[in-house]
Amino acid sequence: MFFRRTVLAGLTAVMLSPLAAYAAGLPDLGGKTVVVVTENAYPPLQFVDPKSGKAIGWEYDAMNEISKRLNFKVEYQNTSWDAMIQAVSDGQYNIGMTGITIKDDRKQKVDFSDPYMRSQQFMLVRGDEKRFTDAKSFGTFKDGLIGAQPGTSPFYTAVYEILDGNEQNPRIKLFETFGATVQALKTGDVDLVLTDSVAAKGYVDSSNGGLKVVGEPLGTEDFGFIFPKGSDLVAPVNAAISALKADGTFDALNKKWFLDYKMGE
Repeated sequence: MFFRRTVLAGLTAVMLSPLAAYAAGLPDLGGKTVVVVTENAYPPLQFVDPKSGKAIGWEYDAMNEISKRLNFKVEYQNTSWDAMIQAVSDGQYNIGMTGITIKDDRKQKVDFSDPYMRSQQFMLVRGDEKRFTDAKSFGTFKDGLIGAQPGTSPFYTAVYEILDGNEQNPRIKLFETFGATVQALKTGDVDLVLTDSVAAKGYVDSSNGGLKVVGEPLGTEDFGFIFPKGSDLVAPVNAAISALKADGTFDALNKKWFLDYKMGE
């Protein structure tokens, strides 16, 4: 998730005031309240800071800036990953954000924004791991266990690109949260966690050598925010995403969260 990232230049973000944003052609949502749901389990996109106890991350900064540009108030709520897509589909929340990969099957339930980030999946292992070095050698390491959340891109990559295509393969141990998979990796309950470069960088950088990445990227993922089908928020948010890419704000967030920020234990 980290080593193949696009070079992140230290660009200064152009933080436009709301009035300047409207003058630039962005919609004005009139100060309405928008309920945004996340999991807070995916550093550095969104997580609870172990030092302050506050929910922070790339997606929080991005959504807060989007809300300023479009003139809406954000109300953040939390739910588990396995409930999120259905809950947004049902209209319980206006927007979902938790590093959600844009996939055709998910588009049947929710609408996606334009991609705000592209990432690749990597193999996260303990720092002293020497029994395998890539997907092929892990596949032949019969005692190796993979930790994954059901229904996620890492789960399907593990099944179909590393193992035998059997979704019931006992070598995959299921967990409710991504953080739980990483904890199981640290304690030796599993030997591998698949994750994109975003989360992998956060965990490796904060592990003091306890975790590392091995092998080559196993795929490319585009992340998007999700909305109930037919939501009138999609077009304004897409306009804001385009503006944030164009004026250097996303580049500045990339530098802040992927290069400068060090997540504590």
